[in-house]
Formats: sequence, structure tokens, C-alpha cells
Amino acid sequence: MEDKKITPKKVLRSIALFIVFTGIGFFAGKMGVSASGSMSKGSFITLMLLFIPLFFTVIAVHEAGHAIAGVVAKFTFKTYIVGPLMWQKDEGGVWRFQWNKKVNTAGGLVICMPNGTENLDKRFSLYAAGGPIASLVLTVLAYAIYSVMAPTNTALEIVRQSLYIVAFLSLIIFIFTALPLRTGGFSSDGARVLRLLQGGDTARFELLLLQLITNASAGVRPRDINLQELNEALVLAQKIKAPFGVYLHSFYHQAALDQDNYEEAEKHLLDYIAGIDSIPKGIRNIVWLDAAFFYAYAKEDLEQAETYWQQYQPAALIPKAQQYATEAAIALLKKDTALATAKLDQALIAIPNMLDTGLGVALRDRIERMKDKEILN
Repeated sequence: MEDKKITPKKVLRSIALFIVFTGIGFFAGKMGVSASGSMSKGSFITLMLLFIPLFFTVIAVHEAGHAIAGVVAKFTFKTYIVGPLMWQKDEGGVWRFQWNKKVNTAGGLVICMPNGTENLDKRFSLYAAGGPIASLVLTVLAYAIYSVMAPTNTALEIVRQSLYIVAFLSLIIFIFTALPLRTGGFSSDGARVLRLLQGGDTARFELLLLQLITNASAGVRPRDINLQELNEALVLAQKIKAPFGVYLHSFYHQAALDQDNYEEAEKHLLDYIAGIDSIPKGIRNIVWLDAAFFYAYAKEDLEQAETYWQQYQPAALIPKAQQYATEAAIALLKKDTALATAKLDQALIAIPNMLDTGLGVALRDRIERMKDKEILN
């Protein structure tokens, strides 16, 4: 659990946030009064209707900054989400559009997976800094154009005020992503860059975690992960009380499961579940899914599997392949071979879309085992 002790650092951070919020409120109020007093009613209503599209434009530029920086840092650009719009690269490298129906990612998201671990700390720092830099550039550019633009007619006045809103919103995004903040289990871009560049135990832990993720995305199976690095990461997580340390139990669990060491896998799974309060609510569902699959597939305990399955809710970024495989494992326990067959086939089709390529390799083996078990039954 995160340390709740009040420290001078936390007090100063709270004061800084209060000043920032107060300043934002002041300028937002001033902007609203100025706009409403100098514009026609129709123009003001038009601006209000444009507010949401302008907001998503600001988010789009911020996320594009991450994407561009990721490509420069030799990361593989996988996913781009802005509000209800989502583009994902399929296994063939082709970008596909689909509607984003998940509220927890509607604020914007970019996924870029590192290629290799060389200079990973500096490369990831560049990737994390890309968003705030893009927001700052947009702020300066939009405000500069606003300042020199002459509103000679109603349309130009709406465009001019729209640029002011864009500059204002982009400045807010820059401030709150550039400041080293952490809330709800998530860290700001600034906090991630600072942790990596300041050195010491915190930076080492962050780098080890990134290396584990990078190797998994590159196709290293859970049973083949570097246990020395994983053990070092666990020691550091306990030493610095890192909130992200809870995710290490997932690596241990998957490694033991991939070695068919079910007793050890269950131990780490229970540790993972015990630390679930440290995991942001939006991604806790992967824990329930892992637990439901384990008890259905490895322990063949239908009651336990269904207990965890009932707590699971599909969410963005949770691999469909794992969900289908879990449904198949539960169906096998219920002797529903038709449903099991359908879900296993769906899982095989969905495996290439998994970001964790190494886990996908292991999951394919488990699916083949379930298919063999289905035939025997």
C-alpha cells in the first residue's frame, strides 16, 4: 500500500497544485467574461459547441507528440486513441480504425512498444516527454496566431477565440503532464521522466520493469524471463515501496504457470490479488481474468474460477485472446464442448493482436492442450 504519511514534499506539492488550479480558474473566468462581453450571442454559442471538438484536438496533438517521440526513439507505434476514435495496427502492420467505446481510455492514449533494451531509460524518457513538448508547442503556436489575427468578421472572430481556447487547454495539459505528479496509481509524464533520469534505486526499478515489458513484447516467453532481473526488481520495489511493484507478482505468476509449477503460480497469483488496491481501478480486471483462467485451466476448480470470472469486466487493452481462453476453460469444466470449441478458435485468432507476444506464445500452447483435452472428453 502507498505511504499516506504527510511530508514537507507532499505539502509543497499540494500548495503548488492549489496555486495552479487557482490560476487556471482565474484565467478561465476572465476568458469567459471577455468572450461573452465582446461577441454576439450566436458566436458565443458556437464557441461553446466547439469546445468539445477543440478539447479533443488538444488531446490529439498531445498524444501525437508521444507517438512521434516513440518513433524517433525506435519504438513500435501500436495504438492511437482520442476520445471515441481509435486506430490500432494489426498483426500485418496495417492500421485499422474502430470506435472506442471504453470510457477509461477516452481521454487519449498512445501505445508504443520499445524495440530492444539498449539505452532504454533515455529512449523512454524521450517518449514520455513527447506529449508535454507537443502541448507546449501547440500552446505557443495557437496563442501566437491568436495574438496577430485581426477579427474583421464573425467567422474570423470565432476562429480567433477558438485558437485562444486551444492555447488555454493545451497549456493546462502541458502543466499537468509536465509536473511530476502521481494520482490513482498513475504517474504524469514528468514524473516518469524524472524517475528515469535522476538515477538511483527508483530509476533502476523503473528500468528493470521496462526491460521486462520490452522482452515480453519481443516474444520472450514467461518461463524464459530473466529471473535475476525480476528478483532485483522485487527487492528494489520493497525497498522504495514502489506502487508498481505489485505487477511483478504477475510476471512471477505467469513464469511459474508457463513451467507448469501450479503451486508456485498460485502463490504469486494470491500475492497479486492481495495487492490489488495498489492497481488503478481501470486495469484491475486483468487480475480477475488471470485468476479465473488459472483456477479453470490449472486447478480445474469451477467454483473458484466462476467467483473470479464474475468480478471480471471486459476493458480496453485487456487481450481478447485471454478472455476467450478463460471462457473456453470454464466451458470445458461444464462439459460444454461446443462453446469451448468456439472460444478456443476465437482465442487462436486473437493471439496475434496481443501486445505481450511472449505470453501469446505460452497461451497458444495452453489452447492446444485444451483442444486435446476436449477431444479426449
